[in-house]
Amino acid sequence: MTEQRRPPGAPDFLLSRPHHSIRTQGRTAIFPDPFEAATALRNGEVELVVGAIPFDTANRAALMVPQSVVRSKGPLEPPAYYRGKKAAEALEIEDVHSSSSLEEHQATVAAAVATMQQTRLEKVVLARSVDVTFRQEVDPLLIAARFIDLASARNGFAVDLGATGREDDAGAMFVGSSPEQLIRRRDRSITAFPLAGSGPRTGDAQVDDATAARLLGSAKDLAEHRFVVEHYRRVLTPLCADLRIPETPELMETNEMIHLGTHIEGTLADEEYSALDLALMLHPTPAIAGTPTDDALGIINQVEEDREFYAGAVGWCDSSGDGEWMVSIRCACVGGSTARAWAGGGIVATSNPAEEVEETTAKLQTALRALNVPVRMRQV
Repeated sequence: MTEQRRPPGAPDFLLSRPHHSIRTQGRTAIFPDPFEAATALRNGEVELVVGAIPFDTANRAALMVPQSVVRSKGPLEPPAYYRGKKAAEALEIEDVHSSSSLEEHQATVAAAVATMQQTRLEKVVLARSVDVTFRQEVDPLLIAARFIDLASARNGFAVDLGATGREDDAGAMFVGSSPEQLIRRRDRSITAFPLAGSGPRTGDAQVDDATAARLLGSAKDLAEHRFVVEHYRRVLTPLCADLRIPETPELMETNEMIHLGTHIEGTLADEEYSALDLALMLHPTPAIAGTPTDDALGIINQVEEDREFYAGAVGWCDSSGDGEWMVSIRCACVGGSTARAWAGGGIVATSNPAEEVEETTAKLQTALRALNVPVRMRQV
C-alpha cells in the first residue's frame, strides 16, 4: 500500500481525542526548533502550529504550519479504506526484533536500582524498542487508523516526519495512541492528566481488580506518581491564579494497562503562556525521564539508543495560546517497510527488575497490536 493510493483528504497530521479532534493537510512552513515555533505563535506570525516535539528538544522537531485544517467534536473515525481484511493484509510481518533482550533490559534496570541506592537519583524511566519489518511497504496512516480503532477512548495521532526537514524522514510518520495528556489550554483554563505507576491489564476481572487494588496501595507506585505530580506543582504554581491537584491519584485503564493518574486543573494568572509554552516548560516530566531530571537524562543517554520522538509530545497550538499536547507514548515510527515501537517504565530504588521487564512487554502490546504483529511474536 503506497502513499499515492491514499484516499483524497488523507492528513499529514491528526490528533484524535474524546472531546475534540484535528487533522491537517499540507504545510506552509516548518519549525525544527520548538522554541522558535512558540515565539512565532506569541508574535502572531503564524495562526497554528501542529506536530511533534522530540524527547530531546536539542534534536529537530516535526512542527509545521498547515495549509488546511479540519476540526471536529469527539474522536476521529478512520475511513473504511483503512479497515477490513484487505487493509490488514497489507501488514504482513517479516520479522520482529527487540533492541535488547528481556535479560539485557532486566540487567539494565538492576544496575539503575543499584545506582539509586548509592546516589541522589530518585527515579529514572528506562525504555526499550522493538523493530518490525513488513513484507512490503506500508502506509503509516493505516497504522494510525488501527491505533485509533484499537484504543478504548479513541485516542490517536499521526505526524508527517518530513516536517523535520531531514531527507531521511521523507515519507515516514510518527503514529500512536497516547492516553497521557501533557497539557491542554483553553482561554486561561488548563488541564493535565499525568500517568505514573502501572500494571498490566489481563481482561480477567478478578486479576485486574487485584492489580488495581495493589496500585492504589503500593508505596513504590505512589512514590513514582508523586514525583510527577510534584513536578507539575512546581512548574505550574507560579503561573496560575488557581491550581487544583487531588491529594491521591485515581485509576485509569486502557485495553492493555491500568495506570495511576491525576487530573490537574488550573486557571492561568494571565494569558501570556500558550499551550506550547507550557508543554515546553513541563517537558520532560518525571513520567518519561525521571528525577532529578539531569541525573535521569544522563542514565538514559548512557544505556539507550536515541528515543527520537518517543516520550516527546504531539499536539497543536494556535496564536491565541489555546492547544493540546499529549505525551508521545504507545507509539511507533513507520516508514517504508519498517516500524519501530517503544515502551518504558519508571524505576525507583524499590523496583523489582523482573516486574519492570514485564511492564514494558505489556505496554508494547498497544503498538504491536496496531502493527498487526501476531500474538506468538509479541513477547520480545
